[in-house]
Amino acid sequence: MYQAVPDPYCYKGTTVLKNRLGIRDQEALDQVEADTTAQRFAEPLPQGSFTATHYCSIHRHLFGDIYAWAGRFRVTRISKGDSTFCYPENIPAQMRALFGALKAENCFSGLDPNEFSTRSAHFLAELNAIHAFREGNGRTQLAFLTLLADRAGHSVRNTILRPEVILDAMITSFKGDEAPLVGVISSLITPA
Repeated sequence: MYQAVPDPYCYKGTTVLKNRLGIRDQEALDQVEADTTAQRFAEPLPQGSFTATHYCSIHRHLFGDIYAWAGRFRVTRISKGDSTFCYPENIPAQMRALFGALKAENCFSGLDPNEFSTRSAHFLAELNAIHAFREGNGRTQLAFLTLLADRAGHSVRNTILRPEVILDAMITSFKGDEAPLVGVISSLITPA
C-alpha cells in the first residue's frame, strides 16, 4: 500500500484513488484496473522517441481509461514500505536526466543480451526510484522495457513474467542491489 499524506488523488477519507468510473471499493477498482490495463497492454503500445514524453504517453495509454491524471507526473509525495520515492518537485528534472542518459547510450541498441539486461536493469531501477506516477509505475516500466528491448534488437517474453519476482527484484534494486533485476530481465529477453 502506498502512503501519501495528504493525498489529493484519493476520495476523501479513503485510500481509494479517484477514478473515471467512480469506483470507491478498492477490490473492485483493483480488478477493473487489472482487466483494463491487461487489455491496453495487449494493444500496440504508443511509439515514440524513448523520451520522458514518450514514457508518459505509455502510462496514458495503459491507465487513461481509469484515471484522469494518467500520463502526468504526480504532485504528492509517496512511499511504499520503507522506500520513499523522488519528491514530486524533482521529478521533471530527474526524468530529463535519466532519459537524456538513455539517449546518450542510443537506447542500448546493439548490446548483446547480457549487456542489455545490465544496462536496462540500471535504467529501470532509476526509473522506479523516481516513480513518476501516483499509480501504475511498474506496469508502465514493463511496457517501456518491451519497446526498449525491441528497439535494441531483443524481444521480451512477458508470458513467462511472474509479477512477484520482478517486484522483489525492483525492491532489491531500490536498496542498491541490481543483480536480481538483471537476472529477471535476462530471463525475459531473447534475441529478436
